[in-house]
Amino acid sequence: MAFNIQTFKTRALTAVVFVLVMLAGLFTGHWTFLILFSIIHFGCWFEYQKLIGLIDPDYRDITAFHKYGVMIAGWSFMLWMTSNIYSLGNITLHEIGWWLMLIFVIALPLIEILLSKNLFIKNIGYSFLGLLYISLSWGLLVNLRSMYSSGLFASVDIGLLIPLLIIFSIWINDTMAYIVGSLIGKTPFSKISPKKTWEGTLGGAILAIATITLVGYYGFGFTDYVTLIVVSAIAAVFGTAGDLLESKLKRLAGVKDSGSLMPGHGGYLDRFDSLLLATPFVWLYVRFFILDY
Repeated sequence: MAFNIQTFKTRALTAVVFVLVMLAGLFTGHWTFLILFSIIHFGCWFEYQKLIGLIDPDYRDITAFHKYGVMIAGWSFMLWMTSNIYSLGNITLHEIGWWLMLIFVIALPLIEILLSKNLFIKNIGYSFLGLLYISLSWGLLVNLRSMYSSGLFASVDIGLLIPLLIIFSIWINDTMAYIVGSLIGKTPFSKISPKKTWEGTLGGAILAIATITLVGYYGFGFTDYVTLIVVSAIAAVFGTAGDLLESKLKRLAGVKDSGSLMPGHGGYLDRFDSLLLATPFVWLYVRFFILDY
């Protein structure tokens, strides 16, 4: 019993620290947002490469330049997706990201061919999938943070609002799905994650959408309830899919957690798997339906 209490205390403490760090990064300013998700980007990459190495041992033989170069290339994409609010004097991070991307797009294939003792095209494919899975998502999230609206939402910091809507929708969805599933869950949702139930999944999504819409509309006076509903619905649906995708990767790799970032809670991918898959779809909605540039 003492062990269980200690485990609970450890999980609770790490959860509190995690939330405080996230809130500080989200609310302090756009620079802390970028720093926070840059750290998360590299953390996700290290865990992704470890998982792929367990799934296919050939991936462990990639060169150091390949291993770290693809991470920096992905981070360069994040910088490229920023707007003019991210600038160092007369130089913007957007420009720096463009030149870094150009360098690595040219250098990575050439050096891989020259330095690799065993050149496997599939290893390049694994890294490309990592760019789509990790770097694309974080780049689009940073792009959302960089956005502004001169039209209907001119009075709203849309660049802060949308990322917060995604993140809080996912947190509420995960929490409510666990509670509802624990109380009334009976029907298995997926073989990939046996603990998930249809009752919990649907209950979590409905409660997340309802909570985000009601709090956003009545609590914060954001009157575009359609955006509140759509963004929270996308986050709930694709967030759940993201959780299943990462569970599948872990099952193929034969591990319980992707890493050990948070004792009792897992690693970077365990914490941000839902956000990774939900972000691109929210970005598409925001980009084509609600924003002016």
